[in-house]
Amino acid sequence: MRMNLILASASPRRQEILANAGYPFRVRPADLEEHFDRSLPIGQAAAALAAQKAACVARSAAEDEVILAADTVVAHEGRVLGKPRDEADAFAMLRLLSGSCHTVYTGVCIAVPGAAPDTFFCSTTVRFYPLTDDSIRRYIATGEPMDKAGAYGIQGYGCLLVAGIEGDYFNVMGLPIAQAARRLAPYGLTGRVL
Repeated sequence: MRMNLILASASPRRQEILANAGYPFRVRPADLEEHFDRSLPIGQAAAALAAQKAACVARSAAEDEVILAADTVVAHEGRVLGKPRDEADAFAMLRLLSGSCHTVYTGVCIAVPGAAPDTFFCSTTVRFYPLTDDSIRRYIATGEPMDKAGAYGIQGYGCLLVAGIEGDYFNVMGLPIAQAARRLAPYGLTGRVL
């Protein structure tokens, strides 16, 4: 039976990553209230969030559908930075990240109806240049930080903030595609080269 890939996310960045890797897929975002389990290590908590999304979509999935869900969390010295509530919150986050390193965790879950889900997470260290208050305000004025964990997007104007990374770039965008590809392959789901 030919399996069909379902992305349980409305994220344009995850859609772009999958499309660029050559995966045919359909989008079916999870409709649920997320619960971040602060009792878990951050990477495991991100994976648990992805598992919640996958389980939500898998409940109505057909037997030939493979659900791919992901959730990205930014953490600075153990403090989780979600999406900013407003511009002041975005400013505070970016000021915190200025001139220092933080970690981006993306939890991923691959679920197939009737089988145990495959859940994992990836972490990447990101180092920011020191930022002036004016540069932070200019970045916030673009609107880009407002819907992103940690108040920045590495693939957009936020690329100008990043001094370097250690780990998977695509993880910072929201989907560690090379790892996910290897876990999708057993279901006959492959991109252009894998």
